[in-house]
Amino acid sequence: MLGIVVTVPIAAAAASPLLAWREPIYIGAGFAGIVALALLLVQPLLIGGKLPGLSPLRSRHLHRWTGALLIAAVVGHVVGLWITSPPDVVDALLFVSPTPFSAWGVIAMWAVFAAALVVGLRRRLHLRPRLWRLIHAGFAITTGAGSVVHAVLIEGTMETFSKIALCVLVAVATAIVVGDLLLKETGSRPRS
Repeated sequence: MLGIVVTVPIAAAAASPLLAWREPIYIGAGFAGIVALALLLVQPLLIGGKLPGLSPLRSRHLHRWTGALLIAAVVGHVVGLWITSPPDVVDALLFVSPTPFSAWGVIAMWAVFAAALVVGLRRRLHLRPRLWRLIHAGFAITTGAGSVVHAVLIEGTMETFSKIALCVLVAVATAIVVGDLLLKETGSRPRS
């Protein structure tokens, strides 16, 4: 089922007539963004243990690898857009772009980079597990929310129904897993 949910929006975008007039690099950048959005559905499902047949250890391991793929997809998305239109990317990064979806994409990009940075520096920063999970979850929420708004506001190659469905699933999966995390964190505190 997850395979279908992830594949349908990509296949629908591949069938878009809007691709006929686009450069290959621009098309690649767009598909990198679609793949990143799909990975944002997989990430919370992995770390939340919501995918059947995977042990908690295997889920965490796959969550790390999927996170690396997510970073690569975001970088591919931004670099491809930079190659095809540097002024648009500069405007987006400076939050002066006339397109509202740009700001949401930039916020999501920096949040996913921050989440990865916290993972990389976790031991050096000597973060307690609870604090680390809350920080990482905060960046994950920002990444998911920013990406969903970014995708919904773009009128492009993604087919509307499959895009909205994927965005709703990303939001719901993130909310459920982060909600579970917060319940565990607050439930483990001693009551006064």
